[in-house]
Amino acid sequence: MNADRLPPVAPEVTATLVENLSPRLRKRLDAAVTKLGARTTRRDGDTVTIEVDDETELRLHAPGGVVATTDAITCGCLLAPACVHRAAAACAAPAADLAPELVDRPTAEVPDPVSVTDLAAASATAPASETDPASVTEGTSETDRTPVTAPASATDRAPVTDRAPTPALDSASSPEVASPDQRAAADALWSAGAAVLEAGVDGAGAVTQSALLRAAHTARLRQLPRASGAALSVVTLLRAARAGDPSYRTADLVTALAELLGTAHRVGTSSGAELAAVRGRARRPYSPDGSLRLYGLFTEPVVTDSGHGGVRTWVAGSDGRLFTVGDVAPGGVGRALGVADRAVRLGDSALTHRELGRAGLAVAGATVSPDGRLGAGKGVKAVTARGAAWTEPPLAALWETPPSEQAARALRSTSRYADPDGGGNDLLFLDVELLGAVRESGGSCLLARCAGGVPVRLTVADDDPALAHRDNVTLLGAAPGTRLRIIGRLVPAPHPRLTLLACSHPSGEGTIDLGFDRLRRADLPDPTAPVHPAPPRPGGSGAHSPLYLLERRVEQTVPAGRAALGMLGDVTAETRRIRRAGLPTAAGLLTALCASAARRDRDLFGRLLPADTDGFATYWLAAARYTAAVAESLCSAAWDPTQEGAR
Repeated sequence: MNADRLPPVAPEVTATLVENLSPRLRKRLDAAVTKLGARTTRRDGDTVTIEVDDETELRLHAPGGVVATTDAITCGCLLAPACVHRAAAACAAPAADLAPELVDRPTAEVPDPVSVTDLAAASATAPASETDPASVTEGTSETDRTPVTAPASATDRAPVTDRAPTPALDSASSPEVASPDQRAAADALWSAGAAVLEAGVDGAGAVTQSALLRAAHTARLRQLPRASGAALSVVTLLRAARAGDPSYRTADLVTALAELLGTAHRVGTSSGAELAAVRGRARRPYSPDGSLRLYGLFTEPVVTDSGHGGVRTWVAGSDGRLFTVGDVAPGGVGRALGVADRAVRLGDSALTHRELGRAGLAVAGATVSPDGRLGAGKGVKAVTARGAAWTEPPLAALWETPPSEQAARALRSTSRYADPDGGGNDLLFLDVELLGAVRESGGSCLLARCAGGVPVRLTVADDDPALAHRDNVTLLGAAPGTRLRIIGRLVPAPHPRLTLLACSHPSGEGTIDLGFDRLRRADLPDPTAPVHPAPPRPGGSGAHSPLYLLERRVEQTVPAGRAALGMLGDVTAETRRIRRAGLPTAAGLLTALCASAARRDRDLFGRLLPADTDGFATYWLAAARYTAAVAESLCSAAWDPTQEGAR
């Protein structure tokens, strides 16, 4: 049984069903989820039926597409409703991220070679990442750009109830602070996230996940949608990891856990505008933007790991601002190919998405979200207008900004912890000379040279054979010396790297949407070219940075938990190498993290005391945010031609 065949279940429903199980049944829950996953399902309207065995059926009733109450899951076994099957079905189904209107609104000392202040200051340098623009899940909040203070022990992290009294809100000089209920909800989220780090993916079964779901639901009720969304992301990734989903990446779970813990930590210490950012927004706001004259740039296919497909068309305003018009829904790559030739959902325009990518629009009553998405409300009027070539104003100005400035701007939006409402995008507009194909450890890519002589690796945006990306990049690799105007999406790396999305036609006439349009050998000036065994230069001052020594310890914690990290033993050789590279804070974080993972105190009778999960989670969070900040700094430096001497 594929979990996608089951309707989404509200987080509080799953949490309630698991909490109502007896301790004996909770121990059997993970096995029951696995067993239920092997059973067949059938759908009849709003009801999905699972055959538990030859005589027993389990039903999930989802009016409106979501199982919103515990009574909506029924089982025909003799132990129902106190059976394990109902909870197992809820745990096997996707977690629903309910909109606000759908929920009830309520009227240990560790050796540390650097100081705690230094560690916190280092983690503060993490630039805040826009939610992946290819994702169909809308961003719910802003991200945390603030430092993480690493305590020497769990006792240094005071409970929420022990924090300083809330200033009176009736004073004009006192900024708003989180309410006691919000701080309690944030503390519950912190504890649930720390429990995941303690257990690791292997130990974070249905019971641990239900604690996260309960905390997420409470946070939603307390008007903390950003933290709630982060908790749901962690649950989704945990389930993907435990199910062996091929699309799962440990780095994604690291980012989600760091977002959850960082947001929960900041709720109790933020105030005013910073608190509003930490709380986040449950819905993407669209604000009026008057009349817009838009010029098409290109259209890209959108195919997500969750089975959604569609397109996104990028357009530019006369002032250089970028906007998008999208159409993404369940359907995968087949839908993406079909939707590209459907009419754009914007006003009275009859243009298809691919036509809009080369034409123009005049829009009246436009509404725009913070990340540049154009709204399609009833008041929006749009008619077809003349487009512009990439070499004509106003589009030509997009290629005039130096690559290093474009990369710095893109990093602010593609960073792991960027502000979703901060605007900006992760696209780069470059004039390049193709150098040919180059082999890498993970395959091959196209090497090019942009302004300032900076070598740029151009990679495939999507490997799906139904799309044209791979074939087009392969053909372009066979034409060294060709000069092109390209549009790519920044890939954060210690060397300049982009996924290639669109380019000018090699003949100089028109443009190519590399996901949809297919180049032919006849379009290329030179059908034969050598394959370089390696790039001419390693690319970037951080190409050989030992930062990975800390990064891998951060990632190792996630699958195996704190105890596995604690068994690593002496890391002196690793910290020495990091210090020699000029990263003393990273060395201090590695020492403190491993020491915290290994430490287990005993009581007066020699019995082991519970591990300091709070202290370990705080060190882990500081290390995760620090590595992200340094990696982004190395990426930014790699794009700067003035750093040539450091390469």
